[in-house]
Amino acid sequence: MGSGRLTVWIDGTVVPAEQARVAATDHGVTVGDGVFETCKIVDGAAFALTRHLRRLARSAAVLELPCPPPAVVEAAAVELLAAAGPLPLGRLRITVTGGPGPLGSDRDDVPPTLVLAVSPAGPWPDRIGVVTVDWCRNERSAIAGAKTTSYAENVVALASAHRRGAHEALLPNTRGEICEGTGSNVVIERDGVLVTPPLSSGCLAGITRELFLEWAAIEGLPVVEDVVTAADLAAAPEVLLTSSTRDVQHVSELDGRAVPGTTLGKAAGDLFARRAAQGIDP
Repeated sequence: MGSGRLTVWIDGTVVPAEQARVAATDHGVTVGDGVFETCKIVDGAAFALTRHLRRLARSAAVLELPCPPPAVVEAAAVELLAAAGPLPLGRLRITVTGGPGPLGSDRDDVPPTLVLAVSPAGPWPDRIGVVTVDWCRNERSAIAGAKTTSYAENVVALASAHRRGAHEALLPNTRGEICEGTGSNVVIERDGVLVTPPLSSGCLAGITRELFLEWAAIEGLPVVEDVVTAADLAAAPEVLLTSSTRDVQHVSELDGRAVPGTTLGKAAGDLFARRAAQGIDP
């Protein structure tokens, strides 16, 4: 998903990205002590911002990290988006870190750092390739389920996927179950039902995943949370990725195997698109 010029809100001021500064000793820089959210921008507004801010607070609570009140973050987002100008499609990143601290894991008693950044974005390509990798998620980790800035594992896995000509990598957990992508949740079709790994797998509680599960239940689309094995994934006639920038996205190729797609998978994408168009903050 392409990007263009970045605009940043930091310390109450909107500045071009090249002028934005945080302290060299900020814990988000030195130890990855932070949480973040990424929202899709549609016609200049952040989609599902209320849900994203709730999850930001939940992630911060896992890290025992003070989190700015939602009203503060929402006001900053409004100011930033107004300054960025017309943006039919874009990406908003909200980051909260532990602020300046010692060169170790202890924190100083300082306010958190709040940074928002926005950029234009382009559509994903029509054909999406995905690969599996052997590195695993630890479903028993102290930060399991939190959206933290400690993303080095994702950087390595995604770089590996790119070297293999793919757009995303899927990771197992320590039990060998399929968990999630580096920046997405996964849904497969199994025996005529769409299946997504449960949160107990260690996957992130994605906002798009959350909305999709709710809307599917309302409309009677067969979707369940259940363990997904490597064999399930390898045999699935439909594989979908869900994320804030992808919505519900069909995977065209998995580990070099063409994924044909199904009527149920198309119905899932259509359902999400139709429901999402009904309001910017569902």
